[in-house]
Amino acid sequence: QFLCIIGNIFASKVVTRGVAAVGSATRRILFPRTVGVERSIFLSCSSTKSFFHTSNILLQLSTSNTMSDGNLFFMDGFCLRQFNDASYQGTRITTISAESFAVKVNELCKSVDDLKDGYAPFCKHVFVENFVGATSPVVEITDDNKSLIQSAYKARTPKELPVLTRWIPADKYEAKEAKYLDVILYSREQIIEESKAMDRSADDIPDIPWGIISVKAQDEPHELPMQPITMMRNALGKEEGGSGVKLERSKYEESVAYWRTHVPLA
Repeated sequence: QFLCIIGNIFASKVVTRGVAAVGSATRRILFPRTVGVERSIFLSCSSTKSFFHTSNILLQLSTSNTMSDGNLFFMDGFCLRQFNDASYQGTRITTISAESFAVKVNELCKSVDDLKDGYAPFCKHVFVENFVGATSPVVEITDDNKSLIQSAYKARTPKELPVLTRWIPADKYEAKEAKYLDVILYSREQIIEESKAMDRSADDIPDIPWGIISVKAQDEPHELPMQPITMMRNALGKEEGGSGVKLERSKYEESVAYWRTHVPLA
């Protein structure tokens, strides 16, 4: 009986340490940069000894190993709002978890030749078929829907400056399923620089080349113009939540031409 008691104590310590190790490894690979509301996903579990339920440990560990084993992409914490924030203005993904999404994109894209250039050297795009059933978050403005447009000053994270945005409430307009997903990527180096500029730790960012920072559902297999206000935020610099890329007048005017006649659903 004494030996059984000793054995149980030893087993308990092994399991506890294993749970902690798995949780730590999983967070480092799947969610290296958690900001704003995303961080609450983990803090809300503080009443337990582990960030994850033990029933999910094996699944999470399997996902982490898959993503870190010679793949191109990891799921950056900035993108989590598209999976867990019902008020997010843009493509919402509700049929698959963030970690499973990253695994799938790694399966669909195995070569850097599949990457398309973005607005800066550190930004790339991958265009894949819409495998999550996401609806297009943008509609053309018409006489029938322009009365539905709302506006407000909003910030994407607590540390960003609020900027004026406009949208049509998603429950007021029937969106259609999109044909493609534009998976937007930032280089690992850029994510580290922006994290440090916003006083966020960069220690847990994995050694994987590209982070998924946003996903856009759309009908075109190419990049659509960035919103003008996003260009302005980027030009403000990393300290204000932007990328630090200087505003180009021609690109800005191209953006205005598109977004003058289109509006996001949210």
